[in-house]
Amino acid sequence: MTREQWLTRRTVKGTNFDPEVLLAAKRAHGYTVSVCLPALNVATTIGPILERIHTDWVDATPLVDEIVVIDSRSNDGTAQIARDHGATVFQDDEILTEVGPGAGKGEAMWKSLAVTHGDIICWIDSDIHDFQSHFVPGMLGALLTDPEVAFVKAMYTRQLGETADGGRVTEICARPLLNLFYPELAGLVQPLAGEQAGRRSLLEQLPFFTGYAVEIGLLLDAYATVGLTGLAQVDLGHRAHVNQPTAALGKMAFAIQHAVLQRLSRDGRIPAVLTQADTYARPERTDNGWTMTSHAIAPAERPPMRDILTPPRLPAP
Repeated sequence: MTREQWLTRRTVKGTNFDPEVLLAAKRAHGYTVSVCLPALNVATTIGPILERIHTDWVDATPLVDEIVVIDSRSNDGTAQIARDHGATVFQDDEILTEVGPGAGKGEAMWKSLAVTHGDIICWIDSDIHDFQSHFVPGMLGALLTDPEVAFVKAMYTRQLGETADGGRVTEICARPLLNLFYPELAGLVQPLAGEQAGRRSLLEQLPFFTGYAVEIGLLLDAYATVGLTGLAQVDLGHRAHVNQPTAALGKMAFAIQHAVLQRLSRDGRIPAVLTQADTYARPERTDNGWTMTSHAIAPAERPPMRDILTPPRLPAP
């Protein structure tokens, strides 16, 4: 399948899926579905998201078997709000304590594999201001109806201020890297989308970067495992969330580039020395002139969950 063929065949509109058809497919295959939200200080947004998922996709049309929130020690009441809206809540530092501490969204996503039970796992960002109900069946549709599809990425129009010009890191960092080194993936509209879903049978084979690089890492590793045919993307329409200031995007881009270099090195395509830089530095203006700031950004990496769960994942509550 060429990337042009993939773009046509594997790009679907989220609102095109009939929930009743998906429910019938889910029951016919005997699938179970977990929806997971990584969370950090999202008290203003997580409640409405969970309420909508629970009302529409647990109670009315039971596409979802469990809703899990992996909280990273929020201090604004996020965890209690999530419990009040029917989610099972875990603190990420209380899961798999024997593997040592980690941090970031990727850590929460990786650890969610240890405490969820679904055959299909769907991750939804918890800072979405305009969450819409069709996000869930949209993300699940291809996985429930097409046995070839193992991993799904969301795509959407991103709001930036008054314009639909979000996705800055995608266009100035991730997309150029994919075109240079993974041109088969150039058809991904939002390769860094936070909403993604996959079959547990695939996800437990994949390593996870723990910070900003988790999305690009999962995409590259899923592609390496199941090929282009096993990937799909779903158009969810419009999405708005908190946009970071431009200066902060440099750190994100550095982590993403570092992750791509690590994968290229692992596959013998570049020398390992190119992955050794782990500090992101930039000058910042102060009252007295300029000073250099630096941050350790190189993404840490967790091994495939199948190598960790010996005993199996935690029992259902």
